[in-house]
Amino acid sequence: MCGIVTIFQIKDPKEEVKKVVLECAKKIRHRGPDWSGYYQDDNFAVGHERLAIVDPKSGRQPLISQDGRYVLAVNGEIYNHQELKKELTTPYPFQTESDCEVLIPLYMEFGTDFIQKLNGIFGFVLYDKAKNEIVVGRDHMGIIPLYHGWDVSGQYFVASELKSLEGNCKTIEVFQPGTLYHSHTGFQTWYQPNWTDFRHVKANTTSLPKLRESLEQAVYRQLMSDVPYGVLLSGGLDSSIIAALAQKYSEKRIESGSVEKAWWPRLHSFAIGLQGSPDLAASRKVADAIGTVHHEINFTVEEGINSLRDVIYHLETYDVTTVRASTPMYLLARVIKSMGIKMVLSGEGADEIFGGYLYFHKAPNAQAFHEENVRKLGKLYQYDCLRANKSLAAWGIEGRVPFLDKEFMDVAMTLNPADKMVTPAQPIEKFVLRKAFEGLIPDEILWRQKEQFSDGVGYSWIDSLKELVAREVSDDAMSMAKFRFPIHTPMTKEEYYYRTIFEELFPSESAARTVPSVPSVACSSPVALEWDESFKKANDPSGRAVNVHQQRL
Repeated sequence: MCGIVTIFQIKDPKEEVKKVVLECAKKIRHRGPDWSGYYQDDNFAVGHERLAIVDPKSGRQPLISQDGRYVLAVNGEIYNHQELKKELTTPYPFQTESDCEVLIPLYMEFGTDFIQKLNGIFGFVLYDKAKNEIVVGRDHMGIIPLYHGWDVSGQYFVASELKSLEGNCKTIEVFQPGTLYHSHTGFQTWYQPNWTDFRHVKANTTSLPKLRESLEQAVYRQLMSDVPYGVLLSGGLDSSIIAALAQKYSEKRIESGSVEKAWWPRLHSFAIGLQGSPDLAASRKVADAIGTVHHEINFTVEEGINSLRDVIYHLETYDVTTVRASTPMYLLARVIKSMGIKMVLSGEGADEIFGGYLYFHKAPNAQAFHEENVRKLGKLYQYDCLRANKSLAAWGIEGRVPFLDKEFMDVAMTLNPADKMVTPAQPIEKFVLRKAFEGLIPDEILWRQKEQFSDGVGYSWIDSLKELVAREVSDDAMSMAKFRFPIHTPMTKEEYYYRTIFEELFPSESAARTVPSVPSVACSSPVALEWDESFKKANDPSGRAVNVHQQRL
């Protein structure tokens, strides 16, 4: 995890540009506290804040080719970098062991098509000094955040977080996931898997062994690290599977092909919740079963509320679901950082892939179910990916998400959608995932019903937030909300409260437009509100908004 800030098509004086870039980069130093790098010529400038995960000794950025022609700044990880080096037909003089340096020779050999070959999480800017052009790319799901914008003189900015552009750019936009920009040819969508079309998957055969093997491989790939790492373990199905698989491979060093003992042989797991929360009880059972060194962190409602402004600043959102769930994760990340751990794996993405949210129980047919999967995945960068990245990056920790591994998604999203649905024969969400991993984790966890993270940390957390906003936001204020916030007018008092804080931190209209604001019940898309008449009368992202819970742990 790192932070990048670039300016292309420089028009301002050189010293002024350097001052702007360095100030912008300083705002995101939390993402990369280990080193600061800078490069500038007459047309391009880049600042890089590094979090050293792979090759801490020599992998400083920006990376510059031996002949000085190419300049590369990357935020993220390229999991298949060793395989990609073997694909090169022209020898290249690598100067580091960084997983990111391979992007330069790939571009030299394959042009912009090289991005199709990458399996990783990334936002990058590659500058060709000889041709005076840049290439900007973002990973397939938007796991790594990336924004871009233009100032009043037409200079083009790219940055890892919104806060670096606010106040400098007249126009700010989210750089879309799965997109590549070339300064001479414009924008193109590079990630277009055929499984987004129901017709390509509706008659497929579901293979549980293949599903299990693919996720195991994804976890194995993502353990690539030269620094201590851990796992987030909420005690839910998804995080428990990831933690158990990580524990399986943690004794050997992945980079050596699992022939060398791991540098950091004990795997640590982390859970957070209010005293007596469902997640804490469940995570303890999983940790005991799989043998991790487990850390159970309690937080109070007051501590959470006191952190809201910082959470909104780091997350750069006023979305209710994201703020609710990000606050405990933000608090947990601080503890993880204090223990010297710099990377963690988590279970984000499984609910979108397998229809794990409770409203999926109401899906009318396999096509509607699958199309909602696709819709949810397409917006994940605005919600769970944002939380998984920025809550952790606030404290200089990298989050990795094996369920969203590009190769695993090609397996999981081509399962027959009918086999993912809740039916009398499969009476619980994510049935195929549970069946595929029978025997890996305790049955009481394997068959535990869905708890959204903001619920699972303790039900009084959300209840207390609702009480807070009821006191702070009057009915009169809500009735006038459309005049104060004409862009994405808040639909609830809780959204209004978060929006007020966001506006103080990020006052521009462009900033407000980067945040989604749509009707939802239990994290549904607006389209899924048509699945049940009761959905249309609710606007609550809590999992409890859909009454299909049978028990609580």
